[in-house]
Amino acid sequence: MTYKISRRSVVALGAASLATPFLARAGWAQDPVRIRFSAVFSEQDIRAEMMKKFAAGIGEGFNYQGFYGGTLFKQATELVALQRGNLEMGNIAPQDVSNQLPAWSSLTSGYLFRDPAHLTAFFASDVGAEMTGMAEESLGIKVLGPTFFGTRQVGLRGTKEINTPADMAGIKLRMPGGEAWQFLGQALGANPTPMAYAEVYTGLQTGAIDGQDNPLPNVDNMKFYEVMDQIVLTAHLVAFDLLVVSGRFWEGLTEDQQASLQAAADEAIAWSTAEHVKQEEELAQSFAERGLRVYAPDVEAFRAHVQAAYLDSALAAEWPDDIIERVSAL
Repeated sequence: MTYKISRRSVVALGAASLATPFLARAGWAQDPVRIRFSAVFSEQDIRAEMMKKFAAGIGEGFNYQGFYGGTLFKQATELVALQRGNLEMGNIAPQDVSNQLPAWSSLTSGYLFRDPAHLTAFFASDVGAEMTGMAEESLGIKVLGPTFFGTRQVGLRGTKEINTPADMAGIKLRMPGGEAWQFLGQALGANPTPMAYAEVYTGLQTGAIDGQDNPLPNVDNMKFYEVMDQIVLTAHLVAFDLLVVSGRFWEGLTEDQQASLQAAADEAIAWSTAEHVKQEEELAQSFAERGLRVYAPDVEAFRAHVQAAYLDSALAAEWPDDIIERVSAL
């Protein structure tokens, strides 16, 4: 079917087209792009400040809305919200990725990364790009970068000294829900107990759990030190999450908008990493001064026990070939 377009319509369309730049300059530009960000960490967390820097870095073309403390989506539900289009941006645990993509459980294994610099080098490497690309293609997300938040240590009630994994037997150690987290707790020799992050303080206070594992900045932010007696410096996991946007949201942005988000994320993540490293160095001494016993166990015994547990498990069957060797060689 042929449609006739009147000369008047053509003239009107042409005039509207010519007027568009003027209207934009006059304040009729499109509304800022909304970015709702969800995270389980509190507003007192260094990463909340990281996100403020991110919001400032992306400029006026975006309307950033931050939701912290699990107030918008609960822990471990953010990834599904991103996939369903109910959320634009989130701070996602790699363990949540591994629940849907078992190959990623290799990156959640204990004693894989040596320190934050090793973690950063991994994500900038070819093997890091392979793993990130796998997640993006399979899960419909865009990974902006890793958000390091400290090295995980074991914090306990009571005075029982911990030197080897055998000393952890029978200890109810709070770990986040999910197979990857629970397996890590078992590999440490403990009896892992799933519990929401926001409930850990009360769990320690009432004795529902004997301990928890978190980086020292988290222990400080959530005041877990008030209901613990000791910190065992197991250093079993260089802890990181992923700053992620929905793939659908990402594809709807212009190239300039994508570049703006990535540049702001890179700068904010670098700042946050440096702040966490600095704070960790100060907190161990601070906790000792507050009356907690802070000491290192036989870390090599823990390392050998944890790595053997992973390599002997069904989880390792899903790992990419030579992934551990390739990461270790960086």
